[in-house]
Amino acid sequence: MRLSVIRPVIAVALATALTGCFNSVDPVAEIYGATMGSTYSIKWVPVDDSPDVETLQADIDAMLARFDDEVSTWRSDSDLARFNAAPAGTCMDMPESVLTLVALTDRLHKESGGAFDITVAPLLQLWGFHGDPQLQSVPDPQALAETMQSVGQQHLHLQGTQLCKDRALTVDLSSVGAGYMVDRVAERLEQFGIKSYMVELTGELKAVGRKPGDRPWRIAIEEPRDDNRVAQIIVSLDGEGVSTSGDYRNYFELDGQRFSHTFDARNGRPVMHRLASVTVLDPSAAKADGLSTVLMIMGEEAGWKYALAHDIAAFFVVREGDTFESRVTPRFDALTPGKE
Repeated sequence: MRLSVIRPVIAVALATALTGCFNSVDPVAEIYGATMGSTYSIKWVPVDDSPDVETLQADIDAMLARFDDEVSTWRSDSDLARFNAAPAGTCMDMPESVLTLVALTDRLHKESGGAFDITVAPLLQLWGFHGDPQLQSVPDPQALAETMQSVGQQHLHLQGTQLCKDRALTVDLSSVGAGYMVDRVAERLEQFGIKSYMVELTGELKAVGRKPGDRPWRIAIEEPRDDNRVAQIIVSLDGEGVSTSGDYRNYFELDGQRFSHTFDARNGRPVMHRLASVTVLDPSAAKADGLSTVLMIMGEEAGWKYALAHDIAAFFVVREGDTFESRVTPRFDALTPGKE
């Protein structure tokens, strides 16, 4: 019997519900839009000489469009798509966004022992995550071995302003791209003199400052349920980026076994542990984005040890039969005194 669920992971799914209901007297501006196949939401406290809503939205939309031109894997004319289409042995000049993200993911790849990898797209294709859900299946060993020849971030390297590959690799930066743009949008707001804001792109989020009345920006971290959305804890933020990775929004089940869209590049298979979700806080939303994926790949035991060793602010939710158990690292506890 097959059960297929293909829905995007929402990092902080209830953030809008908690922050979007302001009194009409609250001087908080908001914009919403579409990006990266999903949506974005930005809220801020205006200051003297800050742009009006329409001007700022046009500026942000232009930033997001440029980023799509650079890194999109869903269009053939982006910088990254052209690199992916090139043969082994290619070196190509890349924009700063790609160079920065590859450098970040290189560190995560090495520190995770190769578990985290931005070249696993052929594996998702093989297992049926990039196509008709009815074609999702466990590949035979030979097909998996052949596909693994097109995977391996160790065959990708930076050379000045160029990105080079020794094999015919397909690079996908979606594991860190949204967090990266959260940071860039936050920087843009601060260039306009805005000091209090919340930026959310496709579920990745960062909040800085205080709302009117000296109130904190508060977000809910979702309980990893397949059927509906329930707030598990609520935290107050000031300066932290937030990212959640989980196996409960994009998976398929076959013969009673769950296959997640999160892959361990070392064996080419979806992760098969009890860790249902992990949330990471970090001043860099891009780093939080990548680290949540790293910990999700590693699982409840190795990921916990990694988080402690690297002083990561992380919130783990582990399946225990039909229920969930959660625990937080000391760093997460220290950063979220306002959690409920």
